[in-house]
Amino acid sequence: MICSPGITGFVRCGDSRVMSLLRGKTWGWVLLCLILILPSEPTYGGKVWAQKGGVPELTTAIADVAQRAMPAVVHIEVTQRLEVPVPVSPFESDPFFRYFFGGPPGPRKYKKEMRGIGTGMIIDREGHILTNNHVVSGATKITVKMASGEEFEAQIIGADPKTDLAVIKIKPPQNVPYLTFSDSDRLRVGEWVVAIGNPRGLEQTVTVGIISAKHRTGILDPASYQDYIQTDAAINPGNSGGPLLNLNGEVIGVSAAIVSESGGFEGIGFAIPSNMAMAIADALIQTGKVVRGWLGLSLQEMTAPLARSLNLKVLKGALVADVIKEGPAEKAGIRPGDVLVSLDGAPLESANDFRNRIAASRAGKKVEIGLLRKGESMKVQAVVEAYKPSPSLVAVELRSKLGVEVKEISVLEARRKRLDSREGVILTKVDPQGPAGRAGLEPGDIIHQVNNQAIRGLKDYNHILEQVKSNEEVLLLVRDTRTGEVGYLTLVAQ
Repeated sequence: MICSPGITGFVRCGDSRVMSLLRGKTWGWVLLCLILILPSEPTYGGKVWAQKGGVPELTTAIADVAQRAMPAVVHIEVTQRLEVPVPVSPFESDPFFRYFFGGPPGPRKYKKEMRGIGTGMIIDREGHILTNNHVVSGATKITVKMASGEEFEAQIIGADPKTDLAVIKIKPPQNVPYLTFSDSDRLRVGEWVVAIGNPRGLEQTVTVGIISAKHRTGILDPASYQDYIQTDAAINPGNSGGPLLNLNGEVIGVSAAIVSESGGFEGIGFAIPSNMAMAIADALIQTGKVVRGWLGLSLQEMTAPLARSLNLKVLKGALVADVIKEGPAEKAGIRPGDVLVSLDGAPLESANDFRNRIAASRAGKKVEIGLLRKGESMKVQAVVEAYKPSPSLVAVELRSKLGVEVKEISVLEARRKRLDSREGVILTKVDPQGPAGRAGLEPGDIIHQVNNQAIRGLKDYNHILEQVKSNEEVLLLVRDTRTGEVGYLTLVAQ
């Protein structure tokens, strides 16, 4: 005989002898057995779930979170206007063509309008909205549509490409709804989460899943600050900037990226943790920019082979590869080969963990660093300074601003391209999704001027571009080496 409690509290019996027992004198014993077998409440994984009308509370919790949070989740529509070169005729450089129709015309360009969508969340009564930087970067017009159907024009308050976060602002209506944040450091893998966004433009879409992992890195630009929450809640293009919520309806992350070969949902989504998002949002609202802490260290992750070679038993922490001369770390006595294991008494998980925590520290703060030097434990004091990127990071940052890599023009290239001089820099790589790629630039094109300043070589180019800020317009004088045409082009730096 097989008897088992169903999810509704009924009993499924697979043997007709039960009925005969119920009709016989032993029915009392059967009822007693059923009482002992049946749980008073349904269980899942050993945990008792409360019921409301026979339905697990988890179901109603998700619905309650969606109902409370959706009014504060907004749909963002972005318009960009980019100046791109007018396609040239293949005959314009032909001498026969020029004889009858004159020389090639001067620089020609036209404005191309591009549109994009994303998601955001209202975070206070003043109408500040947190979203991803890549949603609003380069926008000439931002329209925010609320769940109620109301539409508002928005302005960018500040953006931080290093974390892919931005704050925009609308003139809020009375009693504007907004979301509150929770402590992302207290999250546990396996917790239920709810994502709300506008995937593929489908407004106010709610999906549910769990936290699959924490502290994911290496997802996007290696120069960015990453500490992603991984989730299997469905996240698709258009979800960017939307909230990831716990079952209390609090924001624990900002949807930011997906891993997908198809371009759609494959069960691997990433969100920026709420603690990082709150710190960045506060800085952007107060000053319009983010100033990060810096100690002047080059770090690498600890691995088992490194630990064995250094005769260490620890696999967590950060190995010091280099110390910048006269930087805060050198002044504190930190040396290459040291292994950093704690910061202000809290153990370090990785080099990325140390980097993120120092970056979140204010300039002037004194920190205590625990380290191992040749197996000996030590503690040193260091004073955090404002961020100063190393030369290698400067190069990475410059590449990301326009989405290009450049080099100086060689003598051979100048001859092959029939250039009058070697002034300028030549594009070697172009990101198709970057500002230059979207404007139609290709490898082999030459930049002669940036913001009306002549470029004699790589040094000039780097010096001028270092002064360009995120979301700032950049005027380039560019030579299309395929046609020989020279013209001006306006881009918006990332």
